Amino acid sequence: MGDRFDATYLKDVDSMHFIMPFMYPDRCDNQAFFTFKIDLTNLNAYLAKKNADNPEYKYNMFQCVVTAALKTIFLRSKLSIFIHNRKMYRRNEVSAAFTVKQEFADNGGEVLAFLHAKPEWTIDDVHNEIHRQLLKLKKKGYTDESTSIMDKLNKAPKWITRPLIGGICRLEKKGLIPPALVETDPYHSSIVLANLGSIGLPNGYHHLTNWGTTSMFLLIGTIGRLPFYENDTVTFRDGVEIGFTVDERIADGFYFARSIKMLQLFLEQPELLERPMNEKLSDELWQKITAK
Repeated sequence: MGDRFDATYLKDVDSMHFIMPFMYPDRCDNQAFFTFKIDLTNLNAYLAKKNADNPEYKYNMFQCVVTAALKTIFLRSKLSIFIHNRKMYRRNEVSAAFTVKQEFADNGGEVLAFLHAKPEWTIDDVHNEIHRQLLKLKKKGYTDESTSIMDKLNKAPKWITRPLIGGICRLEKKGLIPPALVETDPYHSSIVLANLGSIGLPNGYHHLTNWGTTSMFLLIGTIGRLPFYENDTVTFRDGVEIGFTVDERIADGFYFARSIKMLQLFLEQPELLERPMNEKLSDELWQKITAK
């Protein structure tokens, strides 16, 4: 009782997390922003090794970030929580979504990619699934299901679509929307990612939305030479900045800090991405995350 088609209702939460959704009901009013840097030295060497055999679709940094994010969510259970209609839920799956530009032009179309991760997945599975979807998404004239629904609503008479869309929004707010309408909607995924560096933009932040259930948004900036500080010295190495937007109601800052350190660990020791998504870290690796 109380469960959704995509999540389990959390009945036994502490008093603060029970009350907060009533005090601050809208996700957009509870956004917290973080930024952190990734040293790409090891990742660049790892990608060169993975691509040494010249695969048809090369491994790249974005695939590694997607894998690291999914793996972090699998291992940090609170990151699967979302708040909807003043109730807390835990997702039934871990997923990621991102937009694909079909053509790098001002009028180039955009379509949506949606990954439903499995516990046994590794970087190779993410690489293959993204490749499979890109082959379909990049086809001229292809339209994903969510965009297709929006196009149909846009073409219908406005006196029909306006009350219809209003009704859909009310159903979504109450958690009663038909699953078929949102199965490819990125704002019903665990995390939405955007690679700003691929279009020449620096790092930034993306807002959350009150529509849907997504509690996290991750932005990747441009790759460049960045300063890294260690033992009172600074060195410039290949790096990238990542912007992270979260719904602060699902966990506290301490939990988010350790989660970010885990994601950094996966990207700075990329061989870990070849382990199953749900494989727990060794005590030695966990100590690296918990160390101040």
